Amino acid sequence: MARFTVSDKYSGKKGPCPKCKKEIIVPDKSQELVIHAPENLGPKNSKGVPVLKPIRRREFRVGRLAWLGIAVGVISVLAVAIAVRIGGAAPPVWLVVLGALGLAPPIVMLAYTFLRNDELEGYTGREYLARTGICSLVFAVTWFFYYAIGLYLDNKSLAEIPSIQMAILMVGMIAIGTSASLATLELEIGQSITHYLTYFAATFFLCLIMGVELAEPLAVRKASPKPATLSPLPMPLHKAASTPSKASPKVSPKASPKASPKASPKPPATTPATTPAKTPAK
Repeated sequence: MARFTVSDKYSGKKGPCPKCKKEIIVPDKSQELVIHAPENLGPKNSKGVPVLKPIRRREFRVGRLAWLGIAVGVISVLAVAIAVRIGGAAPPVWLVVLGALGLAPPIVMLAYTFLRNDELEGYTGREYLARTGICSLVFAVTWFFYYAIGLYLDNKSLAEIPSIQMAILMVGMIAIGTSASLATLELEIGQSITHYLTYFAATFFLCLIMGVELAEPLAVRKASPKPATLSPLPMPLHKAASTPSKASPKVSPKASPKASPKASPKPPATTPATTPAKTPAK
């Protein structure tokens, strides 16, 4: 379809088309369609120029350099986590705390850029840095909440936290993180949940790779059970009083025989002397 303009003096007249050479009718001036721009009812300055400017939609597109930086960061973090796991020893506390604090800002900023509504103007400049910084700090504090409450519930270490307590504590972490995202970045409820879960999933799987014992079901280094020892049952008091002691009997020194009085010697037995009988003389 070709378009061309002619002078107003040919309006309503017939003539050949300059391209297809067919006869056409030039529209009359009364048939002209005029589209008026919408009236700006907003505030205006002294010259009548609108003060407010319309919001232009900006679509977020990740460039090659941004994707390269993301890939390098992910590979570096995974390499550190795998190196700690290969070392065999439990990861130091300072490394876990540094990871929770250091991973929060880039994850919060990147997730906010993807999740925010393009129809609305996002935060920029210092306000953007302040809001994302507060949100990142609250995200990292959720792991301190998990650690502190887990030990408060009569658990000597994270490895002793049972499954039910772990689930309840993680639900509390999600609630705190979602509230922080709603308050600081003003996302919708679904976007705020996804915003925090992005950080939670990244840090949770890094802890699993490093071998951090977050709970009893996830404990890697389980202590070997000690052999059971049988302790004697306590004996009732009335039986203990009647039962003779099994202690070694005391050896009493032998009593020295008492000196018996010396018996007076019996006189020797004397046989009575017999005199021969006299026989009468014949």
